[in-house]
Amino acid sequence: MSKKTPAYLSLEADRVTVRLSRPTECNGVQVDTISLRAPTVRDIRAAQATAGDDDEQRELNLFASLGEVSSKDLEGMALKDYSRLQTGYFRLVQDDEL
Repeated sequence: MSKKTPAYLSLEADRVTVRLSRPTECNGVQVDTISLRAPTVRDIRAAQATAGDDDEQRELNLFASLGEVSSKDLEGMALKDYSRLQTGYFRLVQDDEL
């Protein structure tokens, strides 16, 4: 039995779009959705290389890269919306068999 996809997520094979609970500024523009593309091994390695042992910074770097926004934009988001991004990311990368 698979989990139902939350209403705020739009999941495709190579991308997830997250509807935010309120608009936020990304790249100087107010947005109400953020899309994350599916990560590559290179993306994971780059995020790790720039964050060292800081797991939170690694995740911020990765999400910023996948969403084509700055990590500062993500830091300015409501926590509820950042949690939605995390949920979207994990749904995007989970094995289809789960």
